[in-house]
Amino acid sequence: MPKTVKRCGWPGADELMIEYHDTDWGVPVHDDRKHFEYLVLDAFQAGLSWRTILHKRENFRKAFANFDYKKVAKFGDKEFERLMNDAGIVRNRQKIQATILNAKALMDVQKEFGSFDAYIWQFTKGKQLVSKIKSMSEIPAKTEVSDAMSKDLQKRGFKFVGSTICYAYMQAAGMVNDHAVDCFRHKECAKLAKA
Repeated sequence: MPKTVKRCGWPGADELMIEYHDTDWGVPVHDDRKHFEYLVLDAFQAGLSWRTILHKRENFRKAFANFDYKKVAKFGDKEFERLMNDAGIVRNRQKIQATILNAKALMDVQKEFGSFDAYIWQFTKGKQLVSKIKSMSEIPAKTEVSDAMSKDLQKRGFKFVGSTICYAYMQAAGMVNDHAVDCFRHKECAKLAKA
């Protein structure tokens, strides 16, 4: 990748953040396991920086059975204690409990809609919402769509899915393309959404 490439400013010089920006962020997700991964990571991000969570991503992957929600849904007291003692992740009792509950809630949604993917994309009518922002300061913390998503997820028993968390999740899962218009990924992610 040539150094002259223009990208969003938020990754800074952090190599892991740059890699995440260049390969993951804004790419439309249609796999329920990947959806679960982003739900988990964004819930744990609440009150923390994305950089902190990203640098623990592989630890979260190991701790939560490679984001296999079917396995996580069966976690009991033993697994809960193991997670509470895992220094590689964020040891927050409520967030760990929420992750196990969210795995069960995701499976309930699958029963109703056939897949979590079919359910979650209905909030954007199955299309990626493409922003025309020029700088990070223009990115909203939440929107009417994330408000509606948050409300519905909470109604279905999901935890740590406030509107701001939902919006961050939408960005990660490519439901929203918030790459700056002059970022090389803006067009690429928009193209992937149409594929």
